[in-house]
Amino acid sequence: MRVRIAAMTDITVQVLGEEDWQIYRDVRLAALRESPEVFVASVEQEEQFDESLWRTRMECSRRLVAEVGDRIVGVVSVGRRPNNDDERVGELFGLWVSSQLRGQGVAWKLVEAGVNQARSDYYDFVVYWVGTDNGRAVAFVSSFGFRPTDSRHPMKNADVVVSIGEDDEPDDEMAMIYSLGDDPSAVPSALV
Repeated sequence: MRVRIAAMTDITVQVLGEEDWQIYRDVRLAALRESPEVFVASVEQEEQFDESLWRTRMECSRRLVAEVGDRIVGVVSVGRRPNNDDERVGELFGLWVSSQLRGQGVAWKLVEAGVNQARSDYYDFVVYWVGTDNGRAVAFVSSFGFRPTDSRHPMKNADVVVSIGEDDEPDDEMAMIYSLGDDPSAVPSALV
């Protein structure tokens, strides 16, 4: 059954605080249950995490949730890229929208709020990693203004790499970049 929402304006996005760790935990576990193929972690792993680990996660990155009415229907995270010395570059990650509301503007609202949060957190660029074979996701973030870069790495999802034969290569992800400055064509040297 497809649920129709009235308009994108019915979607609100809020930034969670550390005290909201249970809200983040619940939506993260829902995402892992519904879409296990798109995440590196498993619901079985993350169900074992204790409160202190969830609170630590809240301190490490901003967690934004989308709501329609009183129902949480999506999540995205914004934070500093791990293993990156360039403090100007933030990363948008963990984007998930409930399958009932996909294609209805929730992802757009989450990405928009994530980019605005990155700007508020004084990043100059936002990176979003997308599977090179995921044309729909590439088109979506491109329509928002993210541009492809030459930066690639193998997908981290364990299920994708389970059985690679001699002639098979693991799927790649590419860094899509969004400049928060005056020059939309700028790309930090770490991603060139």
